[in-house]
Amino acid sequence: MTLATISLGHYLALGAILFALSVIGIFLNRRNLIVLLMAIELMLLAVNLNFVAFSRYLDPAVADPMAGQVFVFFILTVAAAESAIGLAILVVLFRTRTSIAVEELDSLKG
Repeated sequence: MTLATISLGHYLALGAILFALSVIGIFLNRRNLIVLLMAIELMLLAVNLNFVAFSRYLDPAVADPMAGQVFVFFILTVAAAESAIGLAILVVLFRTRTSIAVEELDSLKG
């Protein structure tokens, strides 16, 4: 299969599969916060794949083809900040409670 035979539908199907896997990962795994953060990152990457696919197959006469790729950089920046802040919060929680299990985080009093 060459790159010319891969259509927009293939990219959208792959993005939908990745997005569905991340949603399933969020709903099925309610124990570990690190896996929840990884599922959120996978969800953002699925959206990024769709943005790049749309910018690749978009007609240049209709809109700017670089617009989707610019959105990808914004989403990657937000994802990097989210993972850095989330991991910092997890480190603090682990130091104070010696566990990062979601069931034990029902009361976040100081």
